[in-house]
Parts: sequence; structure tokens; C-alpha cells
Amino acid sequence: MKKFLEEFKQFALRGNVMNLAVGVIIGGAFTAITSSLVGDIISPLIGLVANTDLSYLVWTVNGVEIRYGAFLTAVINFVIIAFVIFWLVKGINALLDLGKKEEEPAAPAEPTTKKCPYCMSEIAIEATRCPHCTSNLEA
Repeated sequence: MKKFLEEFKQFALRGNVMNLAVGVIIGGAFTAITSSLVGDIISPLIGLVANTDLSYLVWTVNGVEIRYGAFLTAVINFVIIAFVIFWLVKGINALLDLGKKEEEPAAPAEPTTKKCPYCMSEIAIEATRCPHCTSNLEA
């Protein structure tokens, strides 16, 4: 049991698990902010132009109410939230890109192989004799 607890402790305190936990907590807080932005600001503005609360739409079959209007309202809210999150993430990424300086392109790497002039095989650049045809190579 002690070994199991030790393994669990190593697993729980690894960087990936801690990063995931922080991400979930921040995601929950971000959800509250986004929901407030959509519910308190964007939806009322859209409500001025179009009625976004369709919960009054009900279809009754054999005494059972199918509230498809509430479903349509949820779909509309989802699309609005997804659109707002898209623009927020796009804006945050643009701000992060401003802070990065332009990276210079990397210089081409030095070659590590060469061709044997006799058998045309790939060999190490330091080789003085070809391992394939055993020819002596010029320095």
C-alpha cells in the first residue's frame, strides 16, 4: 500500500498533472466570465434586433410537451459563446505574438556525410577510406 501511495504522489505532483489542474480551474473561471459576457451584454443586444428566447415554442404530442424552443435557444447561446471565445482567444494570441521578437532563420546545418567518388555511397564526412568499396579517399 505504501508503494501505491508513493507512486500516486509522484503521479499527482508531476508537472503535467499540476498544469492540467490549473488549466481546469482557470477554464472554470473563464467560463463564468464568458457566460456573463454573453448573457448580460451580447444576448440583450441581440435581443433588441431578434427574439433569442424561443422557450415559448412547444410541440405537444399525446399530452407530452416537446420544448424544441428551449433547445433552439441553447443552440443559439452555444453559437454566440463559441463566437465570443473565438474572438477572445484570437485577441489574446495577437497580444502574445506582439511580445515575441522575430526569430532569425537557422543557419543550414553542416553536412555530416559525403559521397564516395568511386562507389557513390554515403559515408561519414571524417572517413578516409570508404567502408563499401575500401577505396582510399583524398583528404
